[in-house]
Amino acid sequence: MANTSERNCEVERLSGAAMPEHASELESWFVNEVLPLEAALMQFLRHNWRNQSDIRDLLQDIYLKVFEAAQKHLPTVTRSFVFATAQNLLIDRVRRSKIVPIEAVTDLDMLPIAAEQPLPDQALLVRDELRRVQEALDKLSPRSREAILMKQTDGLSRKEIAERMQISENTVKWYLSDGLRSLANILYSEPQNISGRS
Repeated sequence: MANTSERNCEVERLSGAAMPEHASELESWFVNEVLPLEAALMQFLRHNWRNQSDIRDLLQDIYLKVFEAAQKHLPTVTRSFVFATAQNLLIDRVRRSKIVPIEAVTDLDMLPIAAEQPLPDQALLVRDELRRVQEALDKLSPRSREAILMKQTDGLSRKEIAERMQISENTVKWYLSDGLRSLANILYSEPQNISGRS
C-alpha cells in the first residue's frame, strides 16, 4: 500500500489544476477510502486481466475515473463504486480489443465468426467465476439475493421488484445495496485461488 507522501502525490496528480470547492473533502475521501483498497484492487486486476504488464496502468486509469466521478458527487459506498468502476474499465478494454476495423479484413470469410464459442481455457475460467459468484450469492440473506437476482438476471426495475416482493421501493434499494456490498466483500476481500485448491 502507498505511504502518505505517495498518496498525496497521487491525489495531486489526479486532481490537476481545477479542483472544486470541496477539494479537501475530496482529497481526504480519496486518501482515506480509495487508496486503502489498492491491495484488493490489484488482486482483482491480476485475477481478471491476462496481460500483467497492464495492471499498473489499469490501476491509474481506475483511480482517474473514480476521482473524476467523485469531483461531481462522492459515492456513498466507496468500495462498491471503485470495484464497479474497475469492472467497467476492464469490460471497455475487452470490447475495444475485440473490434476489428472492416477495412483491415480483405476477405470477409476470414473474420472469426465462430469466436462466439469460448476457448476451453476461457470456458474453464468462466465456469470457475460462475461457481464463485453462485457461492457468494448463497451466502447472502434470502431477501437480498432475491432482489439482486430480479434486478440483474430479470432486468426488473426497483418498482417492479417492490411489487413482486410486496415491499417498498426503499426497502428494495436497501436490499440491493446491502447485497451488492456483501457480494463485493465476499468476492474481493479474500485471496482467490483459481485452481480451487487452498
